[in-house]
Amino acid sequence: MSIFHHSVLSKLKPDASLYFVGIGGISMCGLAELTKAQGYNISGSDLHASEHTEHLQQIGIPVKIGQTAANIEQARPDLLVYSAAVPLDNPELLRARELGIPCAERGDFLGWLTREFNRVINIAGTHGKTTTTAMTSLILLENGCEPTVHLGAQFAPFGDSTVHLGKASDLLVSEACEYKRSFLHFVSTTAVILNIDGDHLDYFGTIDNVIQAFAVFADQTRDGGDLIVPFNGPHMDQMLQQLQDIRRQEGRPLPRIYTFGGKAPGGQAAQPDIYYDNLIYVKGLPHYDVIKDGQFFAHIELNVPGLHNVMNSLAAIAAAAANGADAAICAKVLAEYQGAEGRFTHKGNYKGAAVITDYAHHPTAARVTLEAASRVPHHKLWVVFQPLTYGRVKVLFDDFVSVLKPLADVSLVEIYSDREKETLGMSSRLLVQAINAAGGHARFYDGYPEVHEHLKAVVKPDDMILFLGPEDVRAYGDRLVREPEAQS
Repeated sequence: MSIFHHSVLSKLKPDASLYFVGIGGISMCGLAELTKAQGYNISGSDLHASEHTEHLQQIGIPVKIGQTAANIEQARPDLLVYSAAVPLDNPELLRARELGIPCAERGDFLGWLTREFNRVINIAGTHGKTTTTAMTSLILLENGCEPTVHLGAQFAPFGDSTVHLGKASDLLVSEACEYKRSFLHFVSTTAVILNIDGDHLDYFGTIDNVIQAFAVFADQTRDGGDLIVPFNGPHMDQMLQQLQDIRRQEGRPLPRIYTFGGKAPGGQAAQPDIYYDNLIYVKGLPHYDVIKDGQFFAHIELNVPGLHNVMNSLAAIAAAAANGADAAICAKVLAEYQGAEGRFTHKGNYKGAAVITDYAHHPTAARVTLEAASRVPHHKLWVVFQPLTYGRVKVLFDDFVSVLKPLADVSLVEIYSDREKETLGMSSRLLVQAINAAGGHARFYDGYPEVHEHLKAVVKPDDMILFLGPEDVRAYGDRLVREPEAQS
C-alpha cells in the first residue's frame, strides 16, 4: 500500500504535474494516457524502451528510459504514481519521498479516479478480465453510452491503445486487478467477479487470503449497486458469505447479486439469472442461446473460441445490460468481437500454419486456452510456453506439469520476471524434466533462435503454433510471421 491520502489528489490543480514510474507497463501506459486527457501534465520513466513508451512519446508524454534520482530532481512533479511491480528501493521513489513529493501506488491512484465517475463498472477475477472488459465496453459503445475504458491490453478498436476516452465523469469501465490487493481501492456501481483462483500466492500466501480480498472488493460496491458473480464458481459461496458478514457488521444491505453460468441440469429448480443453453461449436466457435431472467434474450455466435469466452460473454452482457444495453446490440457486438491483443490472437501464418498468441500464464488459463485450441480445426498443435514469475512457478509447479504433460510437443523457454530479484530455485528446465519424467514431451530452448529452428524443422501446412505466456514470448509469434525466412 502507498502512504497516501485521497485528499492529496483533491488538491491537485488541473495543470498539475504527475510522474509515472514504470510508465511502459501495459496498465500504467493506459492510465497515463487517460490522466493526460483529463488535463494533467504527464511524464514518466521505464527501465526499457518499448512500443508502449514510443506510443506515449508520440502523444506528447515525455518518457525517460532508465530510472535515476536525477529524473525526479529534474521533473519535480506534484505527484508520483508507481506500479505495484516497482520495488520500494527504486531510486526515483526514494528520491521523491526524500523531497516530500506525494507518492501513490497505481491501484490507489486509479481507485481515486473511479470516484470521479457517476457510474463505474469494475471487472475483477483471476482470469478473463481483459476479454470481459473489452466485450462490455464495445457493447456499451455500440449502445451510445460513451464510456471511458481502461484495459489491460492493446485493443484494435481503440487504435491499439489500452484506453478509450468517453464522456467525462459519466461511465468508467475498468479492469480491477487483485495483485497486491490493488482493486481494494476501486469503488463500483457494477462490480463483476469472474472467478477466484489461487494466483499471486507468493503475495497472498493462501487461497483464503485471496477469497477475503475479493470479498472486500465486492464490499466497495456502492449501496444500490450490482454484483455479478458465477452461479456456482469455486470459492464463490465462501466469498459471498464473507461479504454478507461484512455488510451485516456495517449495517448495510447487500448489493443486488446477479449470477451467470451454464444451464443447471434437469430437475434443478435454481438457475443462474443469465445462462447459456443449446451450445454448439461451429468450426471451433461457440454458438448458443442466452436466457436472461427466465426469458430468451439473444442468440450469440461468438467469433472467439472456448467455453471460457462463453462465460466471459455472459458476464459482459449482464454488466452492459445493467447499464442500459439491449439484446440486439449485445448479439451484434459479440458476433464481431475479435479479441484483445494476446487473447487467442491470430498473428498470421508460418509455412501454412496458423500462429496464435495468448497471455495464458496460469495453469487454469493455459488449460482452457488449450481446450479452446483443440476445437479449432488444425492438423497438429505446436506449443511454445514461457512461465511468468518464479514465485508463480514455485507455488503452482505441479499444476503446470499436469497441464503441459498431455501435449504432443511443447517447447519451454526460461521463466520471465521483471519484478523478482531471486529465482527461488525455479527454472523452466525443471518443468521440462518433470513433464518428461511424467511421460510428457517437452523441450527447453534458450531463446527464439532455437525455437525457430525447431519449428522450421517440424511445422507443416494446416498446423497450429500456439505461443503461451507474457509479452516476451508472444513476440516470438510476431517475429515468426514477420520474418519467416530470416536466419535464426
